[in-house]
Amino acid sequence: MSASTIAVDAMGGDHGPRECVPGTLRALRDDAELRVLLVGDTARVEPLLARLSAAERGRLELVHASEVVEMHEHPREAIRRKKQSSMRVAVDLVKAGRAAGCVSGGNTGALTAIAHFVLKTIGSVERAAIMSAIPSAHGHTHMLDLGANTGATPGQLAQFAVMGSIVVRDVYGIAKPRVGLLNIGEEDIKGHDIVQAAHALLAALPVHYVGFVEGDDIFSGEIDVVVTDGFTGNVALKAIEGVARLIAGRMRQEFNASTASRLAGLIARPVLRRVGEDLDPRRYNGACMVGLAGVVVKSHGSADALAFSRAVSLAALAARRGLTGHIAQALTA
Repeated sequence: MSASTIAVDAMGGDHGPRECVPGTLRALRDDAELRVLLVGDTARVEPLLARLSAAERGRLELVHASEVVEMHEHPREAIRRKKQSSMRVAVDLVKAGRAAGCVSGGNTGALTAIAHFVLKTIGSVERAAIMSAIPSAHGHTHMLDLGANTGATPGQLAQFAVMGSIVVRDVYGIAKPRVGLLNIGEEDIKGHDIVQAAHALLAALPVHYVGFVEGDDIFSGEIDVVVTDGFTGNVALKAIEGVARLIAGRMRQEFNASTASRLAGLIARPVLRRVGEDLDPRRYNGACMVGLAGVVVKSHGSADALAFSRAVSLAALAARRGLTGHIAQALTA
């Protein structure tokens, strides 16, 4: 197995093959070393590969899967009744050693459950966490958990901190990541019992722990890793995405409000384009499920081709950097 071979669930998400397949092909064209096992209904996927060059087709293999995990399905049912689903087959390919990682934009609960069931967690890791990058003042802030676990114990939050620090160090190249614990205030006396207990645990860990951080610190550029439970993290993430859409929509309205506004918009267009590209959530799509004994990346369910390609590229990068092994080594130490 090559560290550049990624299994892709072509049927998952809101759009299925219509966006997943072009997104995968985009990643394949951007990365000459990438190889893909494209998992899905071959009758629906094959026609979307018509324009693929011979060289690119040589780096892609279709793997048939007769079932699909729907977005509304309960995770337990996905494990029990959908063993031939594209999501399950993609994860099975990682377990079998045919792929170094997998990507899916499907049902988050089902992917979390299937990945835990098939791959298991690394060593003493109790629960895997979903981790992604968020634009900030000086680059990116990396946040976990973003929805894999609705709650977390102090010990689990401590494990999230260690794993998050390793991801940022090894995948994103920050030598000494600054880690903060999300809370309602920065003072040591703030917060409920769980974050207070986690605060004490994190202070004793071999990570660069800077203490409690608040919601606005996510964007300050002063923190590299923000640790929280999946319920809080997912609410924060969806709020961030909603605000981004609100601002973009409001700016479009204002720049089209009058002739003078349209002229101002034309003058400002180069600046607005650069800012828009830097803050475009599609460019940050792809969340690593850290803590599993294999690389699993969750794509946003509504991802278009550009966004999905970023998730595939992230999975390839994490696999090449040996992310799973580094986490196992750090937790053992």
